[in-house]
Amino acid sequence: MSVQNIKIHDKDNVAVMLGDGKSGQWLKVGNETIVLKEDIAAGHKVALQEMATGTEIIKYGNAIGSITENIMAGSWVHSHNLKTNLDGKLTYSYNPLQTDRENKQKSSVTFKGYRRGNQDVAIRNEIWIINTVGCINKSAELLAKLATKELTTADEVDEIRSFPHPFGCSQLGDDLKYTQQFLSSLVQHPNAAGVLVMGLGCENNTIQSFQSMVGEVKDKKVMFFSAQEVDDELEEGLQCISELVEYANTFQKEDIPISELKIGLKCGGSDGFSGITGNPLVGRFSDRLIEMGGTAIMTEVPEMFGAETLLMNRAESEDVFHKTVHLVNDFKDYFIRHNQVVYENPSPGNKEGGITTLEEKSLGCVQKGGSAPIVDVLSYASRAERNGLNLLQGPGNDLVSVSNLAAAGAHIVLFTTGRGTPYGGPVPTVKISTNTTLARKKKRWIDFNAGQIVEGANIEGVAEELLEYIIKLASGEVQTQNEKYEFKEIAIFKDGVIL
Repeated sequence: MSVQNIKIHDKDNVAVMLGDGKSGQWLKVGNETIVLKEDIAAGHKVALQEMATGTEIIKYGNAIGSITENIMAGSWVHSHNLKTNLDGKLTYSYNPLQTDRENKQKSSVTFKGYRRGNQDVAIRNEIWIINTVGCINKSAELLAKLATKELTTADEVDEIRSFPHPFGCSQLGDDLKYTQQFLSSLVQHPNAAGVLVMGLGCENNTIQSFQSMVGEVKDKKVMFFSAQEVDDELEEGLQCISELVEYANTFQKEDIPISELKIGLKCGGSDGFSGITGNPLVGRFSDRLIEMGGTAIMTEVPEMFGAETLLMNRAESEDVFHKTVHLVNDFKDYFIRHNQVVYENPSPGNKEGGITTLEEKSLGCVQKGGSAPIVDVLSYASRAERNGLNLLQGPGNDLVSVSNLAAAGAHIVLFTTGRGTPYGGPVPTVKISTNTTLARKKKRWIDFNAGQIVEGANIEGVAEELLEYIIKLASGEVQTQNEKYEFKEIAIFKDGVIL
């Protein structure tokens, strides 16, 4: 019996195993029959032809590295015989793609959400406690628990929550600016109907300097106080939150056009199926949302390396192209400043799942962005203002990426994973498994199974199923696993330079 496999692109000289294969078993690839020369695990690559040292391995129709030794058809292709072709910084030129994409059409699709006083749209009606410094994490956590117990009697408030972090003191320059930029953007997130900013009183991130980062607040959404300046910070906090709850209860759900929905795109713990199931599925969803006038935001800049030209040539203008070049080269400089190998990626978990080189990982990763033009490039934790596909400065770290997407204004983050993670950010974080085994194993982590795509399900039909789920999620009809089990955390990027 033939071992199931998939050849992703006509130009590819490797296929991906859909199941575990044993030495001596055969595969059917088109009209060719290939005998496995060794055991090859699901998600890993098998050579489709004899290849000499130096031959480029082609996957997704693009080179993902070069062979380091002669191999035969049926051989396992991985870290022991495949190396990256990437090296150092590159020079880029703008070669815009000619697309036949239709202009955005006004869509009648809506979800049940909240319209804030400044006309921003929210999918949740929550109260957030944002502390300016890590010294009062526990005070903020206790305050959230007390307020939840004593004040949330009305149905309109979904949750009262604090978000601990270790920063805000002994920070200077850009390091402090990163913390303030992130936290101030979080304060402005529309899912928070009310925000209590709680300071200690002696930190670098003072209430006064942080207020200037937040900017003018024209409604009753934000309140501030320093714990050292009041007799009892818990009583003061409860009084503030009582007023915020009262304000939050003035909002009622209404029909919101899907064109006002903002979705973050993220992958983590990728495997050999990520570029076949989860990421292409999210790309289809992203394209569909943007066609209806919505917004998608993609980050993880180091995981664009090796596929960045595919994104650069989708820039809607030469100005956006140059911003994208700066985005990529700035992150390469970040690695170089710290004496790190720019292309020392993928992770051990990625490799165990079948991904060998950064080119391979990146070519799978960028598929989350679909095929829409790139309309803007955002600095870390800056809020997306333009509808369409936005690129966001930030690392690949799961916690930092999801937090960054939330700070940029994403109402929901779509997080594809082949290895699995319980992590969730401050907004609903949809965990999409790239394989069915993970979906069955981790039911309390995974929200949606993209593994069905390699089991016969039509990707367009699965994309429609995902769209229907997202509309229900945005309307509050369902919750993500991270909401159900309270996996809600933030992480702040350290030691960078804001674009």
